[in-house]
Amino acid sequence: MPSWIRAVLLPLSGLLLSLPAAADVKARSCSEVRQAYGAKGFSLADIPYQEIAGEHLRICPQEYTCCTTEMEDKLSQQSKLEFENLVEETSHFVRTTFVSRHKKFDEFFRELLENAEKSLNDMFVRTYGMLYMQNSEVFQDLFTELKRYYTGGNVNLEEMLNDFWARLLERMFQLINPQYHFSEDYLECVSKYTDQLKPFGDVPRKLKIQVTRAFIAARTFVQGLTVGREVANRVSKVSPTPGCIRALMKMLYCPYCRGLPAVRPCNNYCLNVMKGCLANQADLDTEWNLFIDAMLLVAERLEGPFNIESVMDPIDVKISEAIMNMQENSMQVSAKVFQGCGQPKPAPALRSARSAPENFNTRFRPYNPEERPTTAAGTSLDRLVTDIKEKLKLSKKVWSALPYTICKDEGVTAGTSNEEECWNGHSKARYLPEIMNDGLTNQINNPEVEVDITRPDTFIRQQIMALRVMTNKLKNAYNGNDVNFQDTSDESSGSGSGSGCMDDVCPTEFEFVTTEAPAVDPDRREEESSGTQGSYSLLSWSLVCMALALQRLHR
Repeated sequence: MPSWIRAVLLPLSGLLLSLPAAADVKARSCSEVRQAYGAKGFSLADIPYQEIAGEHLRICPQEYTCCTTEMEDKLSQQSKLEFENLVEETSHFVRTTFVSRHKKFDEFFRELLENAEKSLNDMFVRTYGMLYMQNSEVFQDLFTELKRYYTGGNVNLEEMLNDFWARLLERMFQLINPQYHFSEDYLECVSKYTDQLKPFGDVPRKLKIQVTRAFIAARTFVQGLTVGREVANRVSKVSPTPGCIRALMKMLYCPYCRGLPAVRPCNNYCLNVMKGCLANQADLDTEWNLFIDAMLLVAERLEGPFNIESVMDPIDVKISEAIMNMQENSMQVSAKVFQGCGQPKPAPALRSARSAPENFNTRFRPYNPEERPTTAAGTSLDRLVTDIKEKLKLSKKVWSALPYTICKDEGVTAGTSNEEECWNGHSKARYLPEIMNDGLTNQINNPEVEVDITRPDTFIRQQIMALRVMTNKLKNAYNGNDVNFQDTSDESSGSGSGSGCMDDVCPTEFEFVTTEAPAVDPDRREEESSGTQGSYSLLSWSLVCMALALQRLHR
């Protein structure tokens, strides 16, 4: 091409290229953006009246824009705050469920224990009078330990209940045998026969099964409500990553920068952003669902055989029944104890003059139903459990559902019915990329959020571990086992607080054998008389061992 022609065409082409830009700047005003920006509470001093070149933008498209650098920074921070509020508001239901139900259950169980203790005290004062009041600390200690266990104390329920019956036997044995003097060593010997003698009939065994199962289930259930409350509170307070904040700004406020403040994000676009930002929360879902299932199982136990209300409400009647059994069998019990522990020394003349009937002859008189305490906390366990079960079922899959719940909000997206007139991250048009699946590993190809799938959120992993530990405790409670004592017990024996005896079936207790009785120290003659048969047994056993040893030598 001749040089003179090029000299004419080049200026013309430059003029043509500059015309669209000049026309575009003249046509676009920022008045709508100014109004929307001011409504957010920001100063209008930062915002231009007409679009400006966008080379300074770091997140939004670098085209002609209504956003200055200061505006982009402020709107980016605003998008972060709005996201945090959205997550907190969306998880409000599950948080309030655990907070309110934990409070109600805790109030119920504490009042139930208070009522049971008051009922027993009132009944025994009216029935046994001064005899009860002189020995009331035995019963007070029982309720103190039950309360301590419920509130998280290191109490082995089975050992504590065994100790209660042993102490009660010591006290009653003295009351039914006032003509004798019993030393501390002798009374200790008496208490060691509690299981073999069965002075209280079958009440202690049945009550032990009922109390351990009910208290383990109740305490673990309330602990589960506490853990659910704490996890929900912690997870609802999110700390978005820099990649998430960029994606939020691009989704929520880049329409402002493009002069389209009224255009909402496309629904599927919102889902991808939220799935990227909440990827770790979604990973909580699996363990959360297992936790909820375990809570529901223990709830069923609370309604049925592990119902703490049905155990505690009549505990005064059951203990009084045990005392009646002791009274009726006092002669046989005393005879066997004297045989096993030795003949006690007579009491001083003043004390022996009083006979047993004068000391302990009262028979149990139950209260009328209207005299019994009102139901704890103005409700019943069945109503409480039914209510919490309904709420727990609704809280399943709550964490993986967060993106869907947030993106359904009319204030956030344009909705599913407006897919052509929505913000897709670049312009007002349909959003084409596919929706990502839930969880961290599925965000490797997320088109909207930069997610490092090799670095799981340690905070979320801590919550997952807390849920896993609580789920295991709930499973143990469902079977009547107390996890706090399983680890410290002998593995071969499987013993611990709440041995898991089901349907009132436990291993049979040892028969009473007088030769196994521990000797008492105060009188050597008692020791000799009670241990004669034991010495023969020891001699026989020694002879057997010697015979076996000789057989091995001959081989």
